[in-house]
Amino acid sequence: MAKDKTTFTCTECGGTSPRWLGKCPSCGAWNTLIEQVAEAGPGKNRLSAPQGYAGLAHAQPVMPLAAIEAQDVARTPSGIEELDRVLGGGIVEGGVVLIGGDPGIGKSTLLLQAMDALQRAGLPALYVTGEESGAQVALRSRRLGIDGSQVQLLAEIQLEKILATVDATQPAVVVIDSIQTTYSDQLTSAPGSVAQVRECAAHLTRMAKGTGIAVILVGHVTKEGALAGPRVLEHMVDTVLYFEGDTHSQFRLVRAIKNRFGAVNEIGVFAMTEKGLKGVSNPSAIFLSQHSEPVPGSCVMVTLEGTRPMLVEIQALVDSGGPSPRRLSVGLDKDRLAMLLAVLHRHAGVACMDQDVFVNAVGGVRISEPAADLAVMLAITSSLRGKALPRGFLAFGEVGLAGEVRPAPRGQERLKEAAKLGFSVAVVPKANAPKKPIEGLTIHAVERVEEAMNVVRGIG
Repeated sequence: MAKDKTTFTCTECGGTSPRWLGKCPSCGAWNTLIEQVAEAGPGKNRLSAPQGYAGLAHAQPVMPLAAIEAQDVARTPSGIEELDRVLGGGIVEGGVVLIGGDPGIGKSTLLLQAMDALQRAGLPALYVTGEESGAQVALRSRRLGIDGSQVQLLAEIQLEKILATVDATQPAVVVIDSIQTTYSDQLTSAPGSVAQVRECAAHLTRMAKGTGIAVILVGHVTKEGALAGPRVLEHMVDTVLYFEGDTHSQFRLVRAIKNRFGAVNEIGVFAMTEKGLKGVSNPSAIFLSQHSEPVPGSCVMVTLEGTRPMLVEIQALVDSGGPSPRRLSVGLDKDRLAMLLAVLHRHAGVACMDQDVFVNAVGGVRISEPAADLAVMLAITSSLRGKALPRGFLAFGEVGLAGEVRPAPRGQERLKEAAKLGFSVAVVPKANAPKKPIEGLTIHAVERVEEAMNVVRGIG
């Protein structure tokens, strides 16, 4: 097969060069030329013709949006409940999913389990591995207890051979492990380069949309934890999932960052066992430490991850510091911690200027919503005064710079989840107070930070 002509385009000015150069000949920028396949057809000046666009293509029919019949997207359960939750209910025909995570976090393990479950359910699955040999994948399947799996395996990294195999076998789901190892013969750059990743992902996406085959791409991540490669990779796919968690811990989180067919910020919780990843039905138990007696510096909050309310323990340690006290947070925004300490001093009279303050969300969970503000402030105050909050106590609510306590979204669901797990006392924003009492839960509604501090003193 003859190769198409390749050119090198500058990402800064759009200038082109027939070969790669370290310096762009047009704008002088360094290391900005990337390889791409030249488009077939007339030259780059074809739009300058007198007939304009009309001479290049025929007009296509259009119709009003109201005339288009909306249909529900059909989903196929993957056989793993927590994965289906993150995907929005299951795998969509022709959908493209990108999943990234640290090395060894469990991406290949989870996908191999999912492919086996789909194969057993009657959907033909193809697993394309570019990082391991067939024998290594077979060894993993034996460890997972699915050594009798009928999932089709292909050890290949050339895109053209992969597409030919997909066309010949016609699977329902294809896993590409990983997109960074795949290369197209149409480009001369090495696998993993910006041009190769973009071109291979574009071909696989077009194949998925044209044939209805679901494609799952495994992506590498950078040192900062973001998906490696061009940002356009995340724009091309339908769903972006991130694998989170500490490799030294048995628990893993799969978080949906983008999902055209479901809710974003949905998470699935897994536990790594000898037989692979198992879904955790009650994730709140992971993020709550089991203290025999209440301890100072601990406050439980209810966070919302997608559609799921979860109880998470916020721990704080306040200790005497030196002339430059430290502020350290794990799982929470460090800049927001500094703001909360200032509000705590100004509006509640709790000073931590000469104290080291350490805050941690138990279980390795990452909390990005501001509803954790009130729990963080109460945990810091509890540690500073050395007085534990009462057993069965929880709090949530956003705190503003003026000291006001603002409501959190879907407060009723948070309170019902807390009552279901046996919590008895809650300090919440006044706007989140339920109109009807919740059985077994005493609710203290507050409007300001100082009110919350007074309530805690009264029930302590």
